[in-house]
Amino acid sequence: MRRRKPETTAKILDAAYALFWRQGFARVSMDEVAARAGVTKRTLYQHFRSKDDLLAAALSRTSELALARVKTFARPSNAVAFVDQLFGDLAAWAAKPRWTGIGFTRIVVELADLRGHPARAIAHQHKAVVEDWVTDALADAGVKAARERAREIIMLWEGAVILALTHGDRSYINAGGVAARALVTRR
Repeated sequence: MRRRKPETTAKILDAAYALFWRQGFARVSMDEVAARAGVTKRTLYQHFRSKDDLLAAALSRTSELALARVKTFARPSNAVAFVDQLFGDLAAWAAKPRWTGIGFTRIVVELADLRGHPARAIAHQHKAVVEDWVTDALADAGVKAARERAREIIMLWEGAVILALTHGDRSYINAGGVAARALVTRR
């Protein structure tokens, strides 16, 4: 068996994630991934046994990159400033052309009937780490019941994304931010 080159693997993962993000897992073929990555289908299958394995690897790599980026965000010591930053960043991201929401959420919804799919486990782990990060930020800011408030804020964040996409109305993100702000200021 030929040795797999890390740069080829990276090209395939980048191509796959871009296609999965834009079109959804089910609508992307391995032929499309190979073409976008500039490799043969044979090379693609030398790197990944199946489309399911490819999706899991693409999400795992994306999770690592996203979590590394999240950990670089400044965490204001003020809970209101933290929530404003969180939802402000989401609003700025949602204002970009062709914004389609959160890839991990979209994949889990698409694979809702496949509970044992490895991509769902990766998405679960990713979301848990983000929730822990929000919990720590809220605790550092002195918010009581930080774990519960973090869970509520994550629900508002995810709900704002889904409703903004559903209705084509980004004002749901602002509404989510207002509700999250109220959660961290109540006594």
